[in-house]
Amino acid sequence: MISSLRRSAAVPLGLAAVLALTSCGSDATADSAGGSAEAWTFTDDVGETITLDQAPERVASYADYALGLHSLDVDPVAVFGRVPVAEDERFADYDLSDVAVVGNGYGEIDIEAMAAAQPDVIVVGIYPEDREGTLDLEGPRYGLQDTAQQQQLEAIAPLITIEVGGEGQDVIDSLNRLALALGAEQSEVDAAQAEFDAAAADLQEAAETSGVEVTQMYADASSGIYVAKPDDEPEMELYREYGVDFTDLNPDDGNFYWDIYSWENASQMSTGDVLLLNVEGYQAEDLAAQPTFAAHPALVAGQAYEWNGAAMDYRSQAAHMAQLAEVLRGAQDVNPA
Repeated sequence: MISSLRRSAAVPLGLAAVLALTSCGSDATADSAGGSAEAWTFTDDVGETITLDQAPERVASYADYALGLHSLDVDPVAVFGRVPVAEDERFADYDLSDVAVVGNGYGEIDIEAMAAAQPDVIVVGIYPEDREGTLDLEGPRYGLQDTAQQQQLEAIAPLITIEVGGEGQDVIDSLNRLALALGAEQSEVDAAQAEFDAAAADLQEAAETSGVEVTQMYADASSGIYVAKPDDEPEMELYREYGVDFTDLNPDDGNFYWDIYSWENASQMSTGDVLLLNVEGYQAEDLAAQPTFAAHPALVAGQAYEWNGAAMDYRSQAAHMAQLAEVLRGAQDVNPA
């Protein structure tokens, strides 16, 4: 999510080593119905067409998309994330006992472990560079350290890219399209959508009743305060459609995705009644130690919450919307500016 604040420490291996590890190929077989294998073609969100001799059965994925696939009964054989996967509470309801965890930090992917998992495809993401939706197709995909690492992964299996930008519903639709192409049942997608629709209606009711302003942010000692812009973050855009009032002080100017404030200027963004604090940055105790932030009304009122963006799939979003609805129902308007 915080593409401008990436940190990574992976040590790439040479392509020759990766090719040696993958020379045995994949052990994917024809579909279980017993018919002859048919060619499989899929065009991803950046226009890349992947063609395989048969439908992929072994899928590796960045954590956010792995969650969406898991939710529709498409179980990846390998997962990598920006935080330790075993500690990622978003996976709490999923059995990872047979899944190879090949990366536990941004760009920290164990290439040998990935090759050993023998994926047929690897699912990655890309975020727009600006409000116009420009995609940097020359740089590495999101979650990868650099283009050299991306080439190492491409030597193992084709990459399928999900675009995480624009309207939240579009991202969900993209994940559903991929899941169906990988074998998910439409009935499972429909069931997940029903859960999502119920949660969305509940969130809308909570937002309308509470009337509070929500600030979604990241902060640390060196970077200052980053306030996410609802029009640039797909999840926030989605929740705004259901009535959540997000802090949006500079909708048409300033930086893409973030409004950035130094600690000296913290008071300029102190309009929210609820603070949603990115899990990778400062939490309430850290903010209370900052002299220019300690008096923030939401912090003083105890309305600051650790917040981890949910995967953009129906079931992950249903759970996240339920969580936010609970926060809104328990919040008071403490900053009537």
